Amino acid sequence: MPSLASAAGSLLAQFFVALTRVRHPRPIHPHGVALVGEMRWLGASASGISWIDEPPAGPVAVHARLSRSIGVPAPLPDIIGLALRAEGSAGPVDLTFASTGRARFSRFALLPRRSPSAAWSSTILPYRGSHGPVLLAVRPLGPDDLPSDPHGVARRLRTTPWRLRVYAARPSGRWHPFADLTLHAEEGSLDTGRRMDVGRHTPPGATIAPWISALRDPSYRSVQRHSGARG
Repeated sequence: MPSLASAAGSLLAQFFVALTRVRHPRPIHPHGVALVGEMRWLGASASGISWIDEPPAGPVAVHARLSRSIGVPAPLPDIIGLALRAEGSAGPVDLTFASTGRARFSRFALLPRRSPSAAWSSTILPYRGSHGPVLLAVRPLGPDDLPSDPHGVARRLRTTPWRLRVYAARPSGRWHPFADLTLHAEEGSLDTGRRMDVGRHTPPGATIAPWISALRDPSYRSVQRHSGARG
């Protein structure tokens, strides 16, 4: 598995570097909306990841970016992406979600959506905690009629907060809610140059399987170098 993942990771890195030359600086998720807000834990959990299971004393500040992965024109359906950075005393935690299903198998399948309001999204690749692998997901709670295009989303979220619930689950298990997110459009420019680094800024108590790092990290590092992105 590690050697196969390394070979696939190298091929993916070459593909994304070539794509970056055409779609600079972001080969995927080219257009997005910068968001800010807070994350509030719902109580103690038992996922096996301390960042999830041990609630902080109060809300945690977050920065996020909502985007359309392929970049097809709205209102055509696209893979909805949400990148999230939660600040903490031990440093930032970066998470990335993409629109999927929520059932046993569909939680691993990328599914296009017209609106972020309809986008249940998961991490697709699991983290490892003390009890085994753990997937994370977010479910929008409201409003239920967000526009498809980034400019429309930004206009709406300047006056109305976007509320989401955050879940954890075993790869084939039941989803358990552990936190709520409240996000609104960041003041200033529509988008942000901030990049999340899920390989370096993992949740405390979680690790990433070597095969996942071998598959994902070469593409991420290569795109970072060629795009001049900041973390």
